Amino acid sequence: MSADDSSEDVRERLEERAEDLDQRVVDLLAWVLDTETRARIYVFLRENPNSTSEEVAEGTGLYPSTVREALAELTDDERVHRHKRQAAGAGNNPYEYEAIAPADLVGDIVEDVQGELNTVFNLDEFLLGERTESESTEGPVSIEVEAGGDD
Repeated sequence: MSADDSSEDVRERLEERAEDLDQRVVDLLAWVLDTETRARIYVFLRENPNSTSEEVAEGTGLYPSTVREALAELTDDERVHRHKRQAAGAGNNPYEYEAIAPADLVGDIVEDVQGELNTVFNLDEFLLGERTESESTEGPVSIEVEAGGDD
């Protein structure tokens, strides 16, 4: 086996690992954002802030109508921000989209995750009638998110 063959094998393995990591990130974001489509759009916007819906569709390979619908949902859920593109002269100024920082995204779901985990911890007490459903979210799990920076 030559050095070229060996380096090619290493390159292929690294690319496979990167693809696997990318898919795991998308899977996790799909859980946080409800769908893989929304996750792919979020990742694209983190890499390409201030993109239009057409640019997102082209960059993700998703249908433009799917992207517009998902962007509307993400905007309503305050996962992305929307503003008009500023252009010199008269003409069509499309909306540009920018995804919120990952720390903000995680911060939005921490309370829900914490409540669900505490419900599991308190399941026996809840099932035995020693706790009410509203009390079942109180418990030993406490999650704090500290942002390390803007990204």
